[in-house]
Parts: sequence; C-alpha cells; structure tokens
Amino acid sequence: MSADYTAKDIDVLEGLEPVRKRPGMYIGGTDLTGLHHLVWEALDNSVDEAINKHCDKIKVTLQKDGGVTVEDNGRGIPVDNHPKHKKPALELIMTTLHSGAKFSNKSYSSAGGLHGVGISVVNALSSRMLITVRREGYEWSQEYQAGVAVSKLQKGAAIKGTGTKITFYPDPKIFGVLKFSKKTIVDRAETKAFLNSGLSIEVIDERDGTTTRFLYENGIKDFLGKLLTNRKKVGVESFYHHESNGVQVEVALQWTEETETRIYSYANSVYTLEGGSHESGLRNALVKALREHVDRVGQKGKTPPITAEDAREGLCAVLSVFLPNPQFQGQTKEKLNNPEAQSAVESMLRPAFERFLLEHPSVAEAVVMRVSLAAQARMASRSAKEAVMRKTFVSHRLTLPGKLWDCSSSDLSNTELFIVEGDSAGGSSKMARDRTIQAVLPIRGKILNVENATEDKLANNNEIKALTISIGCGIGKSFDYSKLRYGKIIIMTDADVDGAHICALLLTFFYRYMPQLIEKGHLYLAQPPLYKIDMGKDGEYFAQDDKERDRILSTLKGRSKPEIQRYKGLAEMPNATLKVTTMDPASRTLLRISRKDVEATDLAFTRLMGKDASARYEFIKENSEAFVNAGGELDL
Repeated sequence: MSADYTAKDIDVLEGLEPVRKRPGMYIGGTDLTGLHHLVWEALDNSVDEAINKHCDKIKVTLQKDGGVTVEDNGRGIPVDNHPKHKKPALELIMTTLHSGAKFSNKSYSSAGGLHGVGISVVNALSSRMLITVRREGYEWSQEYQAGVAVSKLQKGAAIKGTGTKITFYPDPKIFGVLKFSKKTIVDRAETKAFLNSGLSIEVIDERDGTTTRFLYENGIKDFLGKLLTNRKKVGVESFYHHESNGVQVEVALQWTEETETRIYSYANSVYTLEGGSHESGLRNALVKALREHVDRVGQKGKTPPITAEDAREGLCAVLSVFLPNPQFQGQTKEKLNNPEAQSAVESMLRPAFERFLLEHPSVAEAVVMRVSLAAQARMASRSAKEAVMRKTFVSHRLTLPGKLWDCSSSDLSNTELFIVEGDSAGGSSKMARDRTIQAVLPIRGKILNVENATEDKLANNNEIKALTISIGCGIGKSFDYSKLRYGKIIIMTDADVDGAHICALLLTFFYRYMPQLIEKGHLYLAQPPLYKIDMGKDGEYFAQDDKERDRILSTLKGRSKPEIQRYKGLAEMPNATLKVTTMDPASRTLLRISRKDVEATDLAFTRLMGKDASARYEFIKENSEAFVNAGGELDL
C-alpha cells in the first residue's frame, strides 16, 4: 500500500461541527434558499408554540446590521438544568443536535419540526446568536458564536410574562449572500397567520422602515377568500368545517368555473406540495358525499357517474391538519404519509359536506351541475383523448420528431438535449454542437402556457408533442423515468425579454408535467451572451446582460477602444462563438434548475402563469419600485 489507513485517519465531528462542515445536509445549501431556511427554523419554533395554544404574538425583525430577530410570547425555552446532562436546557437545545421537547407528546401535541435539529443548526451557522428568555419571573440571556456558548446563562432582572427572543447573524464564511428578502419572509409569515387563526405575526424591516402585520381571525376561510379573488365562483357560499378527534382537521373550499384544481394542503403548518394521505381523505370525502347527494335527491340516472377527477375540476381548497406524529416523505416534507390522516379527514368531512349540501340546496344544485359538466366533458372526450395521449406520450415505438437533430450516443452520463427557439437558432446550434453527445430540438417561439391549458390542448399541441417524444419519458401520470433519453435537458433561448418569456413557459411545462426531471437534477438553463466586447489586441469579452457589460467595461478603462456588438439572437452568433460561450462543456456556464422552497415555487407559478391577470398586475405593482431601486435586479 502506498499509504496506511489506520484509526488516526478517522475524524469524529463533535457538537455542531458536522453542521458547519456540511451545511447543505441540514438546510439544503448556502444560497438564498438556505439563508432564509435559518429564519424558517426560528419562526417555526414560535409557530409550534402557537399551534399548542401557548403563544398569540410573533415578531420578526430584519435588522439594519444584517441580523434577524424572532420573538414570541410563548412559554420560553426552559432554563433549568437538565437532570442527566447537568447543564441548562437552553444551552443543551442550542448546542446539541437532536435535542428538544418534540420527540414525545408531553409538551407539544403537534409540531412541524420533529427532528430536534432546527434551532441548533441556526446557531451553528451564525457568527453570533443572542438569546433572551422570559421565564419563571426573570429574564435570562446567553450568547453564542458559531454554535459555541461564549457566556454563561445569565439571570437578569425580575420581569412579568414569558417568551423567547432570538437574534442571529448568518456567518459570512458560510453564506455567499447575506441579504434577506422581505417579500419572501412576509409571504411565509402571512401563510402561517392564515393557518393559525388569532395568531398575530409582525414583520418589521428596519432597512426600509416598514412594518407588515398579519392577523386572521377567520384563518383559512380568509385564505380561501384571497385565493378566490377574481375567480368566478360556483354557488354563493363556500364550505368550511373544523373538527378535532385525535387529528385536528380544518378545510375551506369552493368550486369555480375554471378547469384547474387548486388544493393547498398543510400538515402541522408545513406545506405539502405533493399532497398525501390527508388530501386523499379530502378527495374521497367529496366524491362520496356528492354521489350520496345525487342519489338522495333523485338525480341518479340524470347525472353521469361522478369520479374523483370530476369532483376536483375547478375546486379551490385549503386543507390543514394537525396530528401528533406526522410522517413526511423525504427531508423536504412535500408529502404526508400518515394513514390515519386519510381516515380522519374522510370520516370528519364526508358527513359534514353531506349536511352542507342538504342545508344549502341552491349551492348543492350549482355544484352538482358543475361536476356533472366535468363528467360529461370527460366521457365525451375520453376515447379521443386516450388515443392521442397513447400515441403521443406513451408509445416509444414511434419515430422521433423530424425536427430533432439527435446525437449518436445513448449514454445518459454525457448526453444533452438543447431546446432552442426557432429553426434559425436550431441550425446554428446544430453546427456548433458536438453531434456525438449533443442533440438539438428547435421549437416554434412561445409554446403553449400549460398553466392555463386543458389536457386536450396539451395533447394536441405540436411543440409539446415534439418535446415529450424527444425526451422519451411521457408526461404527468404516464411519466416513466426509465425511458429518459438524455442526461441533461438544456433550455437555450435568446438572452432578451422574449427569450426569458419562452424560458418561463418551458419551465412551467417541466414543473407541472415533468417535475421528476427537476427533482433528479436533469433540467438546466444555458447562459448565452447578449454582448460581445471586442478590445482588439486586448482580446474579446462576453456579457450576459447590461450590468455585466458595464462591469467589464469599467475594468477595461484605459485600454483599446471597445467595439460592442449586441446579439439579437442565437442565430446571429457565429457558430464558433455559440459553441465556446454556450454549448461546449469545457467553457460554458449552465444553471441547474432546482426546487427548494416548494410552497413559494408553486404559488409563484400559479400567480405569474395562471389565468388571473390581476395577480400579475399586483405582482408588478408590489415589485416595480424595488426593481428600479435594485438597478434592474430583484430577488423574488
């Protein structure tokens, strides 16, 4: 052996060392998403106090000096010595992974965070943390640096009330960007306030002097009202029910005239993007209650058989459950797996919804008519749609699209599919590619906005067909990951506004119908330059936007006079330039698409790509001033 491998080569990371060594394992990364995750951990601890009826006020402060303070009027973290570890419980919680009171149901009947790693991870990744606890008639305080206590627990003055105040400063050695987004934090705070009626959450931004406060006495009923803004409702009254029997279930829902389904489900205040057992219970309750109502009022035979798919069409619902031991699928908690949640939701909601339909006959008639129309449309188009879907999305015996320039390799470890806009750009890309590993698929301009499209339109759209057949996996329920034909799917559009729009439409398609490609890291964005800066003998430089162009020019002052060329599109770029700047793996830059904050991502697609134009208008109004002040860059 060239080197010995012995016990001395084994490292044992103690305390919070593992967190600082591998932060991505605990917060997903050290980018903006990871940075905001620190706030979520502190905020969720306070929300857990509210869930268990010990807190009704939370205040989040974004400080001018870069720190964040989260304060609540809950019970306060215990400060007495732990009987086994012989140190204050506060210090134990702040400096030890997997410590806390949420592993049993003694102190928290329900909680969103059950792993005992949250606040200690925030402490580990902060250059400084200050904690003040109001408890047992006194104010207690302690300071930490990089997860290590640098002071003893100090007993302060006598004080009334209870609560916890945590101030932390993200460590610049770990995080590349230290700028918190007010909008991101305000949106999360509003959602938490919706889900916990009577809870006041205040967000104070000392950087711009603004204060935003949320208090919703009607909880998710107010949430549903916001979601229904500018949507045509079916029936004059929405359905609401709240019941608790081991599992606490709360739902607010109403049908709309639109075709898409919008179900926002939460478990212990955690957004479950992919639904799970609680959503299954909701769907079962609704379809069974509707069938029962049709039978009871004598409409059986007049109305087509109702399926769960029919009952969901046009539905807008908010479902929130609280249960003692939630079992989430994966670290990102996107799906709830508890089987008891399904039976609890169904058993509570089905009789309640049946009563609602009987007590509100005009609403019931409108809902049954809406669901019946969905059933009739389904039955009328089923055979044709199945034929088209089978031909387009399932069969892999079909020849590939004629417009696809395929590569010769079939090795997923290095094959790439470039999706480009237009035949001209496709031709340039074909000449610039490495035909062994790189395939090119040109598409016609702005593809169908799938956020607003029916399945029939989707199945009959030529560009969607070409995309789906080229990639090989099928879409939606027909998706088969084993049939993937390329290791990288790369969206390559012009570096202008139209190109950005096409990119947004493609991202919407992949997010809604092939999310597995994003989850498994196969989807990328190419980064073609917008400008070439020719400095003669001093060489050529490329810039992706105006800001980068100006930055490059500022560094080249005093040299040769620059000649600046703005590329109108990929087709205008010389093949050699396109290759070296955008397509050659040895010299290009790619951005990999990932999804971390699932709730914010889902709401963003709904808001910005959906039918409701007023939502986009409000978004522009909310962000236009910030966009200008940021010099054309905005963290959304």
